[in-house]
Amino acid sequence: MEVLLIDEPESFRNLLARVANDAILALDTEAASFHRYHDRVYLVQLSSATVTAVIDPLAVGDLRALGLVLADPKVEKIFHDADYDLRLLDKQHGFRAKHLFDTRIAAQFLDEPGIGLGALLEKYFGVTADKRFQRADWSARPLSADMLKYASDDTRYLCELRTILLNQLIAIGRDSWVAEEFELLENTRWTAGALDEQTSFLALKGAKALERRALAVLREIYFWRETTAGLLDRASFRVMGNETLLLLAARPVTVEAELAKVRGVGREAVSRWGREILAAIARGLVIPEAELPRIERAPRRSIDLELMARVERLKAARNAAAARLKLAPGVLCPNGTLEAVAKAGPRSPEELARVPGVRRWQVGAIGTEVLAALGDLVTPA
Repeated sequence: MEVLLIDEPESFRNLLARVANDAILALDTEAASFHRYHDRVYLVQLSSATVTAVIDPLAVGDLRALGLVLADPKVEKIFHDADYDLRLLDKQHGFRAKHLFDTRIAAQFLDEPGIGLGALLEKYFGVTADKRFQRADWSARPLSADMLKYASDDTRYLCELRTILLNQLIAIGRDSWVAEEFELLENTRWTAGALDEQTSFLALKGAKALERRALAVLREIYFWRETTAGLLDRASFRVMGNETLLLLAARPVTVEAELAKVRGVGREAVSRWGREILAAIARGLVIPEAELPRIERAPRRSIDLELMARVERLKAARNAAAARLKLAPGVLCPNGTLEAVAKAGPRSPEELARVPGVRRWQVGAIGTEVLAALGDLVTPA
């Protein structure tokens, strides 16, 4: 199959004209979150039955024509694990996608032993992915020929893979199941919140073991790190690792000579940011006692024995059904959905279908078992 590098507006327009009449297109994106602070689309891969193209958004610029393709319900768009791609395209460009097919979801509903794209390509096409580029910096230019080959393989086989998986799903009557999942996938949106100065530093592993004064220091150097990473557009850990932040919070230093000796800092960081880091530490050390960060402990919830019994009965019914259907239990019905069902206590398929998170296909496939499991545990109205 022909592979094109699209790195100018005219070739981008020509590509979209070439695939304008295709009913099925495969797509993927490449970001650089391992290297960059800000999530962006640095490559878009597109394949039809006859052509594969690697689109360079940095060179092409305006991608609105691609957004129209994504929104066109007449064109089926194939992704593998579309969630992050769709979120990123929404965040950066405001694109919305219609008529999707996700080969990862399809593989889950076929109970494939390996649902990663590499495993599926190896199984169905004998293709072995080049793992050298799994953490490549896709923001770098120029891109090597090997990097472009790696990127193009992410969509090159998806149109054919979609057909293979769909035929298997049809054969076992699960094509309508995945179709419902794909409809829900259309609602995927970017949801990351703004940096929360009051609480986000507490998410660092080990933070909650620190004393309050150390937490104050951690908060100051954490937000120095995040602000600096944002300004440089560099992944946070490439400015300073979490372990180093915790070391500085637990044993704060006050001079650059001591700072350089802390594991993970080094002389280069001291020469570049030493004063800023020490200033952040100093701010944490002088915060008044009454204003020190406090870890709020969630109140202990009372144990609802009846609810626990419902959940356990539902899990047992779900697990038995999963074994019968040869599906992973979490694919058949996640625990969170079972808990919602246990709380709602539906008494009919119609009531079950109204429980948040419950799919229509689940009602048809395991509704009888779910309602039976709830039968003698639902308190009459």
